[in-house]
Amino acid sequence: MDEDVGAKDVRRLCWLCTRPLGRKVEWHHPVPKSRGGRETEPVHPICHRTLHATFSNAELARFGGDPEHLRARGELAPFLRWIAGKPADFHAPTARRKG
Repeated sequence: MDEDVGAKDVRRLCWLCTRPLGRKVEWHHPVPKSRGGRETEPVHPICHRTLHATFSNAELARFGGDPEHLRARGELAPFLRWIAGKPADFHAPTARRKG
C-alpha cells in the first residue's frame, strides 16, 4: 500500500534504510500477512521492493521483524550502501528475486 506522507502522521524515517521518507510511502508488513503479521512500517517504495526481491515470505517471517537484523544481512549491504546518499523520492527499477 502506498500513500502521500501528508495524508497520515507517520514516522519520518524509512524503517529499512533510515533515510527520511519522501512524498510516497509504502507500508511494509515486517512479518508477512500470510505468516500472521499485522503490524506495518513506513518504507520507501524502492526499499519495499528490494526487501521482497531479496527475501521470501518465509525468511521475512523468521527475521523480518527486526530491521537491525535485516540491515546486517549481507544480501542487503550493497543496496543500503548504494541508497544511502540518494534523495528521499529516488526510485529505480528493482531486480527480481533469483531462483
